[in-house]
Amino acid sequence: MNTWNELTVHVNREAEEAVSNLLIETGSQGVAISDSADYIGQEDRFGELYPEVEQSDMIAITAYYPDTLDIEAVKADLQERLADFEGFGLATGSVSLDSQELVEEDWADNWKKYYEPARITHDLTIVPSWTDYEPKAGEKIIKLDPGMAFGTGTHPTTKMSLFALEQVLRGGETVIDVGTGSGVLSIASSLLGAKDIYAYDLDDVAVRVAQENIDMNPGTENIHVAAGDLLKGVEQEADVIVANILADILIHLTEDAYRLVKDEGYLIMSGIISEKWDMVRESAEKAGFFLETHMVQGEWNACVFKKTDDISGVIGG
Repeated sequence: MNTWNELTVHVNREAEEAVSNLLIETGSQGVAISDSADYIGQEDRFGELYPEVEQSDMIAITAYYPDTLDIEAVKADLQERLADFEGFGLATGSVSLDSQELVEEDWADNWKKYYEPARITHDLTIVPSWTDYEPKAGEKIIKLDPGMAFGTGTHPTTKMSLFALEQVLRGGETVIDVGTGSGVLSIASSLLGAKDIYAYDLDDVAVRVAQENIDMNPGTENIHVAAGDLLKGVEQEADVIVANILADILIHLTEDAYRLVKDEGYLIMSGIISEKWDMVRESAEKAGFFLETHMVQGEWNACVFKKTDDISGVIGG
């Protein structure tokens, strides 16, 4: 019987994406993320709000490694590479590593317990690919397989991005999804009526995972996925550009976004820790955008900027 090593890394929330990708690079077959912020206003499978959960800046990222790998060597490699993150200015907080051995069936059960249907917005519900789920009237479902490292779509940064897409999409738009990850924002854009969606990610694994998730959702042939470094080399104009990535990366795409967004179009950005909100806002406004909507959940910020010469109807937050 195959066995798996379950390894949990406790890090600062800001390092979630970088550490998740690192775990995959070191041989993990998947990760599950436990974040106290996920439970803010979140309903369980019975439609009841979760009890209030004590909030913390630290999250737990659990990775699953096959027993063919030397888990002690993996842990030593992780400790060394996590220490390097601090040198790059990415706060990892105090890091602890725990591991336990699981048989195949336990691994499958542990993996799936993190992931169940979740109503994210009024119209959108995210459903794990292995679940039989009957949508209610008017409900649009996004099927996802968390498979590698890209979360379940219920993180506050993703939820706020989905709310923002609902706010600006009316049908027929061209959308660019920067740092697509699981592809959830691209799939949502298609379901919300966008005509063409162009999804980019620097990570080849993300490109593959996004395409696999897109293929599970009927009617999403209008999504085009490719490897790309932010918006470098992109010439396709868009009505909406959405990016749910780290604040330190967002500031490097605002000028290209202004170049590509059509007049009266929108730039949606999420993944912004509160202490870096001013930096992102200044970058977008310097590029020429005006702030229309500012959303906050816990310590996470998301925003909708508009490209317009008429600021009379634009409200800053």
